[in-house]
Amino acid sequence: MAEAGKRPFWMHQIVEYILGGALVASGMQSVTPLVPAVLGGLIMLNAALTKGALGAFRAYDRRLHRTFDIVIIGLSLVAVGQPWLEVDAGTRIIILAITTVQIVVFFGSSYAERQRKVAPAPGTGDAGKTGDRSTDLGRSAGRIAGSGVNAVRKLIKTDEPS
Repeated sequence: MAEAGKRPFWMHQIVEYILGGALVASGMQSVTPLVPAVLGGLIMLNAALTKGALGAFRAYDRRLHRTFDIVIIGLSLVAVGQPWLEVDAGTRIIILAITTVQIVVFFGSSYAERQRKVAPAPGTGDAGKTGDRSTDLGRSAGRIAGSGVNAVRKLIKTDEPS
Protein backbone atom coordinates (compact mmCIF):
# COMPACT_ATOMS: atom_id res chain seq x y z
CA MET A 1 0.00 0.00 0.00
CA ALA A 2 1.23 3.48 -0.82
CA GLU A 3 2.53 5.67 1.95
CA ALA A 4 0.31 8.61 2.87
CA GLY A 5 0.69 11.48 0.42
CA LYS A 6 3.00 9.54 -1.88
CA ARG A 7 2.32 8.49 -5.45
CA PRO A 8 2.12 4.79 -6.32
CA PHE A 9 5.20 3.11 -7.73
CA TRP A 10 3.71 2.46 -11.16
CA MET A 11 3.50 6.24 -11.68
CA HIS A 12 7.17 6.49 -10.67
CA GLN A 13 8.03 3.91 -13.34
CA ILE A 14 6.03 5.73 -16.05
CA VAL A 15 7.85 8.98 -15.28
CA GLU A 16 11.22 7.20 -15.40
CA TYR A 17 10.45 5.72 -18.80
CA ILE A 18 9.44 9.18 -20.06
CA LEU A 19 12.48 10.92 -18.56
CA GLY A 20 14.87 8.26 -19.83
CA GLY A 21 13.34 8.39 -23.29
CA ALA A 22 13.60 12.18 -23.31
CA LEU A 23 17.28 12.01 -22.38
CA VAL A 24 18.03 9.42 -25.06
CA ALA A 25 16.13 11.49 -27.65
CA SER A 26 17.93 14.64 -26.55
CA GLY A 27 21.25 12.83 -26.84
CA MET A 28 20.45 11.65 -30.35
CA GLN A 29 19.87 15.26 -31.39
CA SER A 30 23.00 16.50 -29.66
CA VAL A 31 26.43 16.91 -31.19
CA THR A 32 27.76 14.93 -28.21
CA PRO A 33 25.20 12.15 -27.61
CA LEU A 34 27.15 9.83 -25.29
CA VAL A 35 26.39 11.28 -21.84
CA PRO A 36 22.64 11.96 -22.18
CA ALA A 37 22.04 8.68 -24.03
CA VAL A 38 23.83 6.63 -21.35
CA LEU A 39 22.02 8.45 -18.52
CA GLY A 40 18.65 8.00 -20.23
CA GLY A 41 19.39 4.32 -20.83
CA LEU A 42 20.30 3.85 -17.15
CA ILE A 43 17.06 5.49 -16.02
CA MET A 44 14.94 3.29 -18.31
CA LEU A 45 16.92 0.16 -17.43
CA ASN A 46 16.38 0.84 -13.73
CA ALA A 47 12.62 1.13 -14.30
CA ALA A 48 12.53 -2.00 -16.45
CA LEU A 49 14.50 -4.21 -14.03
CA THR A 50 12.41 -3.36 -10.95
CA LYS A 51 9.61 -5.54 -9.62
CA GLY A 52 6.64 -3.29 -10.18
CA ALA A 53 3.52 -3.00 -12.25
CA LEU A 54 5.44 -1.69 -15.27
CA GLY A 55 8.70 -3.57 -14.78
CA ALA A 56 9.72 -5.45 -17.91
CA PHE A 57 12.15 -7.93 -16.35
CA ARG A 58 11.45 -7.66 -12.59
CA ALA A 59 14.95 -8.61 -11.49
CA TYR A 60 15.14 -6.70 -8.18
CA ASP A 61 12.91 -5.12 -5.56
CA ARG A 62 11.96 -1.51 -4.91
CA ARG A 63 14.49 -0.97 -2.11
CA LEU A 64 17.33 -1.64 -4.54
CA HIS A 65 15.57 0.52 -7.15
CA ARG A 66 15.57 3.38 -4.65
CA THR A 67 19.31 2.98 -4.14
CA PHE A 68 19.88 2.97 -7.91
CA ASP A 69 17.72 6.11 -8.19
CA ILE A 70 20.10 7.90 -5.80
CA VAL A 71 23.13 6.66 -7.77
CA ILE A 72 21.63 7.75 -11.11
CA ILE A 73 20.70 11.18 -9.72
CA GLY A 74 24.27 11.54 -8.45
CA LEU A 75 25.71 10.48 -11.82
CA SER A 76 23.44 12.96 -13.59
CA LEU A 77 24.59 15.81 -11.35
CA VAL A 78 28.23 14.83 -11.93
CA ALA A 79 27.56 14.67 -15.69
CA VAL A 80 26.23 18.22 -15.67
CA GLY A 81 29.38 19.65 -14.08
CA GLN A 82 32.11 17.30 -15.26
CA PRO A 83 34.80 18.69 -17.59
CA TRP A 84 36.16 15.36 -18.93
CA LEU A 85 33.53 14.39 -21.50
CA GLU A 86 32.34 17.02 -23.93
CA VAL A 87 28.67 17.93 -23.49
CA ASP A 88 27.22 21.02 -25.13
CA ALA A 89 25.55 23.67 -22.95
CA GLY A 90 22.00 22.97 -24.17
CA THR A 91 22.32 19.28 -23.36
CA ARG A 92 23.72 20.10 -19.89
CA ILE A 93 20.62 22.22 -19.21
CA ILE A 94 18.33 19.39 -20.36
CA ILE A 95 20.18 16.88 -18.15
CA LEU A 96 19.89 19.28 -15.18
CA ALA A 97 16.15 19.84 -15.81
CA ILE A 98 15.46 16.10 -16.08
CA THR A 99 17.53 15.43 -12.96
CA THR A 100 15.48 18.05 -11.09
CA VAL A 101 12.25 16.30 -12.14
CA GLN A 102 13.76 12.98 -11.12
CA ILE A 103 14.57 14.34 -7.64
CA VAL A 104 10.97 15.55 -7.23
CA VAL A 105 9.65 12.16 -8.36
CA PHE A 106 12.09 10.39 -6.01
CA PHE A 107 10.80 12.23 -2.95
CA GLY A 108 7.14 12.03 -4.03
CA SER A 109 7.01 8.28 -4.69
CA SER A 110 6.14 5.38 -2.47
CA TYR A 111 8.67 2.56 -2.61
CA ALA A 112 6.59 0.30 -0.37
CA GLU A 113 6.17 -3.24 -1.66
CA ARG A 114 2.65 -4.17 -2.64
CA GLN A 115 1.06 -6.59 -0.19
CA ARG A 116 -0.53 -9.58 -1.87
CA LYS A 117 -3.96 -10.62 -0.65
CA VAL A 118 -3.99 -14.26 0.28
CA ALA A 119 -7.14 -15.98 -0.95
CA PRO A 120 -8.65 -18.51 1.43
CA ALA A 121 -8.17 -22.11 0.42
CA PRO A 122 -11.22 -23.72 -1.19
CA GLY A 123 -13.44 -25.37 1.38
CA THR A 124 -12.34 -23.14 4.25
CA GLY A 125 -14.14 -20.29 5.87
CA ASP A 126 -17.63 -20.13 7.38
CA ALA A 127 -19.15 -23.60 6.98
CA GLY A 128 -17.39 -24.17 3.67
CA LYS A 129 -18.63 -20.92 2.15
CA THR A 130 -15.98 -19.14 0.12
CA GLY A 131 -18.12 -16.22 -0.94
CA ASP A 132 -17.68 -17.27 -4.56
CA ARG A 133 -21.15 -18.22 -5.84
CA SER A 134 -19.92 -20.51 -8.60
CA THR A 135 -17.71 -22.49 -6.21
CA ASP A 136 -20.50 -22.79 -3.65
CA LEU A 137 -22.99 -23.84 -6.33
CA GLY A 138 -20.59 -26.47 -7.70
CA ARG A 139 -19.92 -27.80 -4.22
CA SER A 140 -23.66 -28.10 -3.52
CA ALA A 141 -24.28 -29.86 -6.84
CA GLY A 142 -21.47 -32.31 -6.08
CA ARG A 143 -22.92 -33.08 -2.67
CA ILE A 144 -26.39 -33.66 -4.12
CA ALA A 145 -25.00 -35.96 -6.84
CA GLY A 146 -22.89 -37.83 -4.28
CA SER A 147 -25.88 -38.30 -1.98
CA GLY A 148 -27.91 -39.64 -4.92
CA VAL A 149 -25.18 -42.12 -5.86
CA ASN A 150 -24.86 -43.30 -2.26
CA ALA A 151 -28.63 -43.75 -2.00
CA VAL A 152 -28.69 -45.86 -5.19
CA ARG A 153 -25.78 -47.99 -3.91
CA LYS A 154 -27.58 -48.62 -0.62
CA LEU A 155 -30.73 -49.54 -2.53
CA ILE A 156 -28.82 -51.99 -4.73
CA LYS A 157 -27.10 -53.59 -1.72
CA THR A 158 -30.36 -54.15 0.12
CA ASP A 159 -32.04 -55.68 -2.98
CA GLU A 160 -29.28 -58.27 -3.51
CA PRO A 161 -30.09 -61.76 -2.27
CA SER A 162 -27.83 -62.98 0.48
